Amino acid sequence: MRKLNFLLIVFSYFLASCQEKEISFQSESFNFRTEIVVDGLDIPWGMAFLPDGSILISELEGKLILFKNGEKTLISNVPKVIYKNQGGLLDIALHPDYKNNGWIYFSYSGNVENDDKGGNTTIMRAKIINHELVNQEILYKATPNTKKTQHYGSRLQFDREGYLYFSIGDRGNRDVNPQDITKDGGKIYRIYDDGRIPDDNPFVHVKNAKTAIYSYGHRNPQGMTIHPETGKIWIHEHGPQGGDEINIVTKGKNYGWPKITYGINYDDSVITDDTALPGMEQPLHFWTPSIAPSGMDFVTSDKYPSWKGNIMTGSLKFKYLDRIVLKNNKVTKEEKLLENMGRIRTVKQAPDGYIYVAIEQFGIIRIVPN
Repeated sequence: MRKLNFLLIVFSYFLASCQEKEISFQSESFNFRTEIVVDGLDIPWGMAFLPDGSILISELEGKLILFKNGEKTLISNVPKVIYKNQGGLLDIALHPDYKNNGWIYFSYSGNVENDDKGGNTTIMRAKIINHELVNQEILYKATPNTKKTQHYGSRLQFDREGYLYFSIGDRGNRDVNPQDITKDGGKIYRIYDDGRIPDDNPFVHVKNAKTAIYSYGHRNPQGMTIHPETGKIWIHEHGPQGGDEINIVTKGKNYGWPKITYGINYDDSVITDDTALPGMEQPLHFWTPSIAPSGMDFVTSDKYPSWKGNIMTGSLKFKYLDRIVLKNNKVTKEEKLLENMGRIRTVKQAPDGYIYVAIEQFGIIRIVPN
């Protein structure tokens, strides 16, 4: 008991030191400090920056928070989520023309059928009026419901043409969902902003196919962003034990899971001996051991000239921000930043040019070069 109390005291001092208003760090390129923007958050899964400078934050347990002028306000009428294990209120994205139409997009683990069979990834859009979520529209609901509570995927990203891309993980059913285009799960999807299916989606004319599918053979993508030059959608996805991947999403392509992988099962058993097969895409990069990546954004801001073109992603497992250096679509270097501040859930470059990082059991910080 004495040992436990001592460890709790040490941990408390550690948290207190982490929650100072500013902490200084040194990278390979320059010195920087972190500033706490929003504190007192549990699991901030997604964040979006509104034109008035406020931040909309999703908490996994089902809270939607508007942070403005230093104050946190709960948004009411949030849809009921299945808050269990990896399920809850997940990502947020603003419509490209949000300033004029007010549409906000959400992903969450839901059960709109009101059955007793669990739930699945749900994509919804709505508006906020007087701190209430109104005009709610379900745009896509993965089926069937399952009582498994892992691998919801759930990242959202608009491309330059106004299409909405989103990810749904394999939902813990790796041997069925990812390789079957007639089933939801283990896919990247593409829809119009109102939920309609584009006529040029790759499987629109395939019998019984889920026509919103854009690519398949994925495990659990929890990072998604748009390349600042090419406009291509980039993702990263969790492997099992090892084999986390970065992929460039290409129309109709098969990314192999679980037929090919660079990872193994959590009990050290082999999933497959194959890391490559005909007709299946190779990852642009993979991590072994797994870092459990979450959140993803390119750096384009003049505030970080030596980081321009780099990818930032969080490591849930090892609790650091990974700065990924690219050359000709190949990873040439990685640097660990913000080590031991906590499990980094998401990272975004905001309209003000600064990088914001959401950390579990902590809050949202901003990276400021010295």
